[in-house]
Amino acid sequence: MSVEQQLIARSESKCELCGSKTNLDAYGVGPEADGSEAKSIYACETCRTQLADDAAVDANHWRCLNDSMWSTVPAVQVVAYRMLNQLKAEGWPQDLLDMMYLEDDVKAWAEEGIEQVDENAIKHLDANGVVLANGDSVVLIKDLNVKGSSMVAKRGTAVRNISLVWDNAEHIEGRVNSQQIVILTKYVKKTS
Repeated sequence: MSVEQQLIARSESKCELCGSKTNLDAYGVGPEADGSEAKSIYACETCRTQLADDAAVDANHWRCLNDSMWSTVPAVQVVAYRMLNQLKAEGWPQDLLDMMYLEDDVKAWAEEGIEQVDENAIKHLDANGVVLANGDSVVLIKDLNVKGSSMVAKRGTAVRNISLVWDNAEHIEGRVNSQQIVILTKYVKKTS
């Protein structure tokens, strides 16, 4: 029996992460993916794409981990643990991580694939303490006078596709009323 046939049988022909039954294929779980059934999961195209590209990750898609994190398959547990760690700034994944139990060897495997975070790295946090990233959307939580202009950026204004100011954790840049401005992070709330 081929590895793919083993994965199909194990997964009952559905994505082992989200349960989708379309566009399924094997996905090797690194860092030492060897193409074996033990080091692979059967996943849909959406899950595989988001696992391979951090920029494509949709946090709401991964709410499916609420169920799949309880899988008895170590490779599925590893992927669930890593993705929950990646998304823990969203809030809800931390609750799932707190409930999740992994055997020591499985946890060691899961942590091998997690990028170590530099504790000294600049983190941009919104008014609620949620981590902001380039491309996020935020909403202003206060009317802001824009220096050097008579414009007032009104509370509730959505600012899409923000840019982080790399050397200052309190500043982000965004476009308000077709004008690029610098905004203090303490006056914004992340929306996506």
